[in-house]
Amino acid sequence: MLDINALKKAVAGEYAAIRRITRLEPQGDKIFPPTYEGGEYAEEPRQVVVEGQDGPKVSTVETVLLDSVQSQANRMELALLRAYDRGTIQMPMLQVDFAGSDRDPILAEIGRITALEAPHRVCDAIFRDSVYPSGEPFRNAGPGAAMNTAKASAATSIFELCPTALLFGFWDSTGPRGGMGAKVQRAIVSEIVGYEKVNGKRTSSRIDPLQIENNVDIYSGPNSGWTFEQGEAQKDSNGKPIKLKPSEINHGNIVPSFRHEDKTTRKTVLNHGGVTIAYAVQHTVLSLAALRRLRFPLKNQYSAAVDDAARTVLAALGLAAICLLDEDGYDLRSRCLLDGKPGAMEFVGRGEKEPFELNASRASEILAQAAGAAKDLGLPWPEQPVILRPSPDLSKLVVESRKRSMSAGAGA
Repeated sequence: MLDINALKKAVAGEYAAIRRITRLEPQGDKIFPPTYEGGEYAEEPRQVVVEGQDGPKVSTVETVLLDSVQSQANRMELALLRAYDRGTIQMPMLQVDFAGSDRDPILAEIGRITALEAPHRVCDAIFRDSVYPSGEPFRNAGPGAAMNTAKASAATSIFELCPTALLFGFWDSTGPRGGMGAKVQRAIVSEIVGYEKVNGKRTSSRIDPLQIENNVDIYSGPNSGWTFEQGEAQKDSNGKPIKLKPSEINHGNIVPSFRHEDKTTRKTVLNHGGVTIAYAVQHTVLSLAALRRLRFPLKNQYSAAVDDAARTVLAALGLAAICLLDEDGYDLRSRCLLDGKPGAMEFVGRGEKEPFELNASRASEILAQAAGAAKDLGLPWPEQPVILRPSPDLSKLVVESRKRSMSAGAGA
């Protein structure tokens, strides 16, 4: 089982990365990948090494992406957040509290947004447009202001506020430097790919127990969605009532079909038919070389010991994210459940491999040990969250936008 000393040595330069390859099996005959613009799957031929009678050889097989690098990162972040909320791990946490007292019910429904949930992590506009309890804008004071000069060679402020941003990458494009803001590459990359893919077909149909047909004139209504009365109907640009068919308000039969009309393009396209695959593989790589590019000055002074301590914390945090995601399982979306025994972790570097065992419990222990050692050297690792509140303008923007959306939906 991995221990903190072995991780410290690996981070200090003994190895280039930590890698794990997990074979997953589909739980069901057919699974459904994510769809992208135009309703397409991310399909491509890939080369794999196949063991044959004459030794290994390279073969080209059809593959389909089942979970992207970005999606895997989001899943790992949410796994860390659940562990944080349970008290399994302790780490810095930046959050905005939308559910404060005397707030609009819409804001109360949103509740809390953390840097592990925001699309751009610590650099998201949600935080930029929020304020400290004192009323000062986040990026104008305290740790938020310290972010304004952050970069890969001066990452202490990010380490203090949102260390996962140093693992999963960020670009501070919404800060005061705009597009010239700090960029840090991903240090942890994971994706799930299905191999030996064969596309399937799927029909869509509906039998209406009311047996309503498209033989009645109805109109788009202002509140209930539709009406029989022309006088109550919504009008088009020429002032005429907008006529609807019962099928347009989800009544009536739908004839079984392999195709449907895309609501955006109005073109007839094939239904998403899913795929069958022989197996899936999750490839996960935590780049220790990428972590070694990060530096962590304290009071403008650099120390190799401090840098290594911070990098060890980040590596431990990445390992915890990988193992905690295993506990969540791989139910990626409706009709895309995968399962398999987690592959062996291994250090890799200079052509060498060194396997080691690790589980979520042990990874959480190592993270706590690494964080304690970093704090002893003066690195900031606050265990109390930094809690912001939305600025009045952000609150108004959220409330007005949602109210208008609800109003438009009621009149559709």
